[in-house]
Amino acid sequence: MAGSRCEHRSQIADVVPDSPDACPDCLALGDRWVHLRVCLVCGHVGCCDNSPNQHARRHFHETQHAIIQSYEPGEAWRYCYVDNLLLPPGRPFRP
Repeated sequence: MAGSRCEHRSQIADVVPDSPDACPDCLALGDRWVHLRVCLVCGHVGCCDNSPNQHARRHFHETQHAIIQSYEPGEAWRYCYVDNLLLPPGRPFRP
């Protein structure tokens, strides 16, 4: 089962994303992103690893907040950076 070995799931909180539909860090730089991810510990929205700046992963390295969820419309997959595991999906943040 996906996520069965992850010890970081206890970090997951009921978060409110800090952006409705953008990577705030990319906006501040005037850059673009590919896909968005939301930190399930604090709600920070960042761009994915396919984006030039990889702000979601940078957020993990700065904070050690290990769990993200897709912030793409209709997607609900979750991922643990530390364990490199897909976790059971949550509820989509955006339809």
